[in-house]
Amino acid sequence: MTTFDSVLVANRGEIARRVIAAAHARGLRAVAVYSDPDADAPHVAEADEAVRLPGESPADTYLQGEKIIAAAKATGAQAIHPGYGFLSENAEFAAAVQAAGIVWIGPSPEAITAMGSKVAAKARLAEAGVPMLTNLTPDQVSDSDFPVLVKASAGGGGRGMRVVRTRAELQENLDAAEREAKSAFGDGTVFCERYLERGRHIEVQVMADSQGTVWAVGERECSIQRRHQKVLEEAPSPLVERHPAMRTALYEAAANAAKAIGYTGAGTVEFLATDAGEFFFLEVNTRLQVEHPVTEATTGLDLVGLQFDVAAGLPLPSAEPPATRGWAIEARLYAEDPANDWRPAAGTVHRFEVPGVVSEFSGPDRPGIRLDSALAPAGSVVEVFYDPMLAKVIGFAPTRAQALAITEAALRKAVIHGITTNRDLLVRILADADFKAGDFATDFLTGDRLERLAAPLLDEAELAEAASAAGAVLDRRGAAASPLPHVAPGWRNLGSRTLVPEFRTADEREFRADGGQVATVDDDGVRARVAVERDGIRRTVAVTAYPGDRTVVEVETARGAATLTLVDPLPSADAAAAAGSLLAPMPGVITRIGSQEGDSVTAGQPVLWMEAMKMEHAISAPADGVITTIAVEVGQNIDAGAVVAVLEDTE
Repeated sequence: MTTFDSVLVANRGEIARRVIAAAHARGLRAVAVYSDPDADAPHVAEADEAVRLPGESPADTYLQGEKIIAAAKATGAQAIHPGYGFLSENAEFAAAVQAAGIVWIGPSPEAITAMGSKVAAKARLAEAGVPMLTNLTPDQVSDSDFPVLVKASAGGGGRGMRVVRTRAELQENLDAAEREAKSAFGDGTVFCERYLERGRHIEVQVMADSQGTVWAVGERECSIQRRHQKVLEEAPSPLVERHPAMRTALYEAAANAAKAIGYTGAGTVEFLATDAGEFFFLEVNTRLQVEHPVTEATTGLDLVGLQFDVAAGLPLPSAEPPATRGWAIEARLYAEDPANDWRPAAGTVHRFEVPGVVSEFSGPDRPGIRLDSALAPAGSVVEVFYDPMLAKVIGFAPTRAQALAITEAALRKAVIHGITTNRDLLVRILADADFKAGDFATDFLTGDRLERLAAPLLDEAELAEAASAAGAVLDRRGAAASPLPHVAPGWRNLGSRTLVPEFRTADEREFRADGGQVATVDDDGVRARVAVERDGIRRTVAVTAYPGDRTVVEVETARGAATLTLVDPLPSADAAAAAGSLLAPMPGVITRIGSQEGDSVTAGQPVLWMEAMKMEHAISAPADGVITTIAVEVGQNIDAGAVVAVLEDTE
């Protein structure tokens, strides 16, 4: 048995806060590490001590194993918890931690190595009787195998994954997957396997101690995904509920996988299933999963606390895991725009509130919302260097219908000011008839359905009412008359006519502030409550405009929220970019340049690629033309809206 009274958390964001909370609940001293952008992050303030890792990018900070071990030694931390991502599945780091005399809170380096290569893992677990899909090297893919899924051998989380439908697309996608895998995991090895168009992503939580007890702690369904990354997870699985015999087989396969590699600690065995209940092994995640809260909610377990116990050599408290109860839904709130090719966002979150929260980072022990968040209630900065997940909103209730309703209401009424998120998409998924019926698969967020689900929650009439409310508030504050500095206060070119302010939504629609009759305004100078009447019905709109920016207004209604930008009635000559400019859609780093000055390109052809929030994004030509200017170079950091190239339209 090994004892420790302190733990260093080798991570950031919500998982660092989760592990720190669990450490404090066990009476352990918690040590944080932080990059320069994270100096004021909540996990730093909540730890007992914190050590700076100089730099901004993960490669310079959270992926620097030697610096993390040095931080543990400097603070006297006796154990290291890696969270998920970063170094959590790095066998060399785990071995180095142990070699330094520090307790590694995770499976053995040997188990990580055994599962670290998906190619080798599949071969090993096939011998243990775990059902498998055929594994293919890129040169083994025949025309009859398409579509295939290109996957990174060394990692997960959707990085290095590509669906390829024709041979002509194979090499390009292999190259992109290798680059992304190399950036995320330090290993560019990829492989292919058959892609199931209507696959269901089912996984089993395992927990094992060093005395030989292996728990299969309930299954989760994670089929709602974008870019092969999970968006919504739930426990139990609607698919498994329809096939009761499937649960027994899943648990047996998961336990066999864990036993085959002598696994200890928390891990997840992932499967791809068909609607008929057939399932195939995908991978073993040798770490805690992002979606572990839904298992905690439905079992009453503290999985992080059990990780501490197992790492200390303690046995699991019983031979069998506790029975599951109720239903839990986890919605991942991302800083991204689903309607714009999942474009990630960065910036300051001015305010973040979720109603109905009954617990944070644990439980819950009663119906309601659990919130695991990377954000402070106000003033958090979302950086371009890291994953775009902001928070996890977990609804727990006795039935699936109740859990869906609780989670949908909490997200719809959440206050999220200052940054674009996928909140509206999450609400629409939870309210979708097919999703409610359990009729979905990993292709759910594609095609026309994605376009429908990614639409704003507020319709035209509701946005018009919101614009009226926003206009009334800004008019009372004297802001609507002079929205931008270059418009002289009091100047008018319309004689004595009243200038009705107009607002633009994120999807470029414009609304005049006359879509409803404003009845009352209750304004405290920052946040106002406005009663708007239309067709004899009165509705309340909350309006927030933060000091320092009189042009952006956050509005909330009973149906949903929107960000409105006051339209400048006299835009300045330098406000628009030069015609033909290709602009960076977000802050990031230029990774590739595919065209040179003088090259002819066609509409939709990628011209440059950039990396932002751990994913690669293409910047494409908006029309046929000739590239006249390349304004950036590989490795250059750029801001959102920066001109990266100029295209002369041949038409």
